[in-house]
Amino acid sequence: MPGKRRHDQRVLVLVEVRGGQCDWEQAEREFEGQGWQVVTSFGRGEGASQRVLNADASARLYSVEVRFLGARNRRTERAAGWRIQWLARATGLEMYARRCELMDRDREQLTVWRAHTVAHRPPRRPDSRPLTSTARLRRGAAVARARFTERRGYHDTGMVVTGTASEARRLSRMDAPGGPAAGPAIDVRPLYGRERSHIVPRREEDSYRRAYRLMAWLLGMTFCAVVARQQNGVRTWVWAGAALLCFLMGARVARGMFAAGGRAGSLLLCGAVAAFFLSTSLGVLSEDGRGWTPGEMLSIFAVMATAGGIWLLVRQWTWGEWLAWAAPVVFTALVSFVVASGSVLHALYADSLDLTPEDLDVPGVWQATSAAKLLSMLSFALFVPALWGIAKHVHAPFVSPVERLGVPLYVLAQVVVVGMCAALALDSAGEAVKDFRSAAVRKSEPPSYFGVEPEWMCVEPTVPAAKLSTRGGVLRPERPYISFGEAGGTVSLWDEPAGKALQMPAEQVRLVPVPDGRVRCTFSYESLPKAD
Repeated sequence: MPGKRRHDQRVLVLVEVRGGQCDWEQAEREFEGQGWQVVTSFGRGEGASQRVLNADASARLYSVEVRFLGARNRRTERAAGWRIQWLARATGLEMYARRCELMDRDREQLTVWRAHTVAHRPPRRPDSRPLTSTARLRRGAAVARARFTERRGYHDTGMVVTGTASEARRLSRMDAPGGPAAGPAIDVRPLYGRERSHIVPRREEDSYRRAYRLMAWLLGMTFCAVVARQQNGVRTWVWAGAALLCFLMGARVARGMFAAGGRAGSLLLCGAVAAFFLSTSLGVLSEDGRGWTPGEMLSIFAVMATAGGIWLLVRQWTWGEWLAWAAPVVFTALVSFVVASGSVLHALYADSLDLTPEDLDVPGVWQATSAAKLLSMLSFALFVPALWGIAKHVHAPFVSPVERLGVPLYVLAQVVVVGMCAALALDSAGEAVKDFRSAAVRKSEPPSYFGVEPEWMCVEPTVPAAKLSTRGGVLRPERPYISFGEAGGTVSLWDEPAGKALQMPAEQVRLVPVPDGRVRCTFSYESLPKAD
């Protein structure tokens, strides 16, 4: 139902609809279809607009409560106006947002209390006569025991109330409509710890926003400190100063976490979190003393931004966002299908060596590993829709519903990122081939690549040279070759002097492992048994 749509913000918008009775009725249906409540309506120049706007019989004003998802910031009211403008374009109606006013409905954070009985408490003394030392000790022990059992919840009734201390007591002793009488022998205790009446918390959403800003400043401080550790000279002091500035800004936010009171505790907690971040990132808590690098921190920030941005995008769940996030997911699914039928990374590796994936006998577990590696590269394709989701959440103008260049800009950015993902895949296979050829030139042990284990081998034919079937060159048994193993009855070798692959039937040769390419093979065709 339209009225059940989720929303974060509510903005009261004065919408002017021009045209006539039919347009007014259509506008009312559109408002209802969007889940926006019409508070009141009146003709232009009438009601609240009297002596404010000139009278116009063809125009009518609607006070509409526009609801939408997103953050509360200085662009929230503009975002409501953008939605009215988008609706006018989509329906072909002439309507204008004449006034937008944010409806502050942030929730107060009330203290939670549990009700408990008071029969366990020591009775009040009927007179004020002084007690003996023994009596005072006994009464003090009874009071301490009563307080301890109260805080442990041994006397709770199960009732929970919210409000100030006096409100909580009165609510707990109030007779519930349709329920049994509570009675006066009930008191309340805070759900967590002790009540601090001098500390007044801020409203719920305001507290969350301040906590997010505090974490952002502390993370910025940590990044600047990590960069400062990697620098020398003046740049170290510049980055250290930036880290100190970020900490001071975070402390300023922490100082105002509560509407009144609680400043000392907030600053102490801010300092403790900052010390933990610094000690962790700079390697103080690690055994080897190795801290994080700026690249590692940027990777962590990118992962966090991607996860958060995708969540912000998906929760809005409109057709516009489908284009933003579904396209990369579909692309990733298609590539995953290709990966399931054969390893893309292995295909790129084999193609660079004039081979085919079928020439490489790669175990299934390594094919799965290479597929996971490829998917991790493709995950960068989600970075653009994540940024799009963050921009939508904060109501950035370039992603507003009325911005015509928003979708082309997104498509362009997505194509660039997908191209970068493809470049990463090509670079992975290219680097592996480069290392392989360097090892072949040095005649050292060649590196492996996702299950491809090339080895130096002496290749000994089992048939005379005239009957040996080779593809890609002529076999010289006196020197070793790098072998990729046997696959499909064919042995694939790497001929370094020729710079290309050499293949032959597996039944016509015998492979003898050697330590490296400097070994000289001792095979001679004369050692083959002569045919009768």
